[in-house]
Amino acid sequence: MSFSFVYIPIGVPTYHLESAQKEFDKSVALLKSIDNGVIVPDEMLLSVDKVNTFTEGKSPDFLIVQNVTFANGAYIAEALRKFDCPVLLWTLREPVIDGTRLRLNSLTGAYSAGNVLTAFNRPFEYIFGSADEEKVISKVKSSIAAAKVKKALKSLNIAQIGHTPQGFGFGRALDMEMLTTFGAGLVSIEARELIDKAKTFTENDIKEYLADAKTRIRGLENIAENNVLDFARLYRAYDEFVKENNIGALSSRCWPDFFTAFGTPVCSVLGILNDLGVASACEADTYGALSMYISTFLTGKSAFFGDPVSMDEKENTVTFWHCGMAACSLAREDTGACAGLHCNRKIGPTLEFGCKAESEVTIFRVGKKADGTFRLFVAGGEALDKPQQFYGTSIVVKTDNSAEAFVNNSIKDGWEPHFAVAMGNITDELKALGNMLGLEVAVY
Repeated sequence: MSFSFVYIPIGVPTYHLESAQKEFDKSVALLKSIDNGVIVPDEMLLSVDKVNTFTEGKSPDFLIVQNVTFANGAYIAEALRKFDCPVLLWTLREPVIDGTRLRLNSLTGAYSAGNVLTAFNRPFEYIFGSADEEKVISKVKSSIAAAKVKKALKSLNIAQIGHTPQGFGFGRALDMEMLTTFGAGLVSIEARELIDKAKTFTENDIKEYLADAKTRIRGLENIAENNVLDFARLYRAYDEFVKENNIGALSSRCWPDFFTAFGTPVCSVLGILNDLGVASACEADTYGALSMYISTFLTGKSAFFGDPVSMDEKENTVTFWHCGMAACSLAREDTGACAGLHCNRKIGPTLEFGCKAESEVTIFRVGKKADGTFRLFVAGGEALDKPQQFYGTSIVVKTDNSAEAFVNNSIKDGWEPHFAVAMGNITDELKALGNMLGLEVAVY
C-alpha cells in the first residue's frame, strides 16, 4: 500500500523567525525519523501563496498542519479546499516567556485553524508541544498509524464465508455499511462452496499444505488420518480462495456445517490463515474479523479472537477463549500449538494451547449500538504467563482498570460477546482512527 502524507508549516514573517526556524527544523527531523516518505517544504510557508504553491499537484492521505507562528484561517483553508484527508493540527509551545516579545503565538493560530476545520466539518487530531517532547512524538506516531489504517481499509477485501448461526447476528455485515463506514469491500460466499472445492482435492494435491501444517502444529499424528487429510483439503481451498480474491480478512461459518456436512472442523485452517497475515474469525463474525485486521495492521502481530469466559476479581483478570482457532504464533513456547479434538464435537484437528505472555495488549471490538451506528471498544491490559485454561485456545488478560468494572460495564452497555486481543498497546491509534472514521470510541 502506498501512503503519502504532507507537512504544512504555516505562519507569518512578522514574528521571531529564528525561533520558528528552530522548531521547523526539529519538526522536519522528527517526521522524517518516523517515516522518511513524508513530503515537507524546503522552507516555512509564510504566506497563503506559498501554501498554495507547495500544495499544488499533491494528493496526500494525511495532513499535518503546524503553526510555526500565528497564521489566520486563510492558510489552512487553502489546504482544506484541496485535500479531503485526515488532519493533525500541531501547536508549538512558546519557546521563551521572559516578559518581552511573543516569539511565535502558535496557540492563537491553532484556534484560527481549529475554527476553520470545524467549519469544514472535518474531524481532526490535535497536539500541543515541541518536537522533542515525548507526548508529541507519541501523538504524531499514533496519528500517522491511524491514517495508514484508514487508507488500508479502502483497499481491503473482507470475506464473509457462510451465514452467522442463529443468535449470532451481531457479526453479520452488510456490504454498503462496510463500504460507507470503513471503505472496505465485502465479498460473500457460501461455506458449502469451499467445502465442495475441498472435496475435489486428492492426497497428492494437498501434500505441500499438509507439510506446512506439520511445521506449525504439534501432534497432528495423534488425530484420525482422514480428519487430518480433510483439514489439509480445507486449508488449500481457503488459501486459494484468499489469493484468487485478494482477501485481507475473513469470517467463516464453522459449526455445525463443518462437522455435519464435511466431518472436519475449520478451526485450525483459520489459525494458520491468521499466521499468514489474513485476519480470520470464526462463527462468521465479520466485524470480529475487521477488528482483528485493524489490530494486526497496527501491531504487526496476529490478534487473538475470543469470548470473555471467566473473571478473577482478586487477580484482576479476564480470560478470553475460543474452541481452537488462534494463530499458532501466539502459543506458549513450552507447549507450542498442539492439535486436539473439538471440545463439544470431539472431532479434530482443533488448536489447543494457552497464549504466551505479552507485556501490553489491547482488547478491541468494532461493534454496533442498538440504533445500528458503529462504535469502537478499547481497553488496555497485560497478557499473563498462564497455561491453557480450557479445551481450545485461551489468553488471560490482566486489565489496566478494574476487571470487574470491565465485565459489568461492557455487558450493561450491550457489547457483542466476541473481542480481538491485539498484541501491543494501540489505544491511542484506535482513538485516532475512531475520530478519523467519525465513530464513537468507548475506553474501558
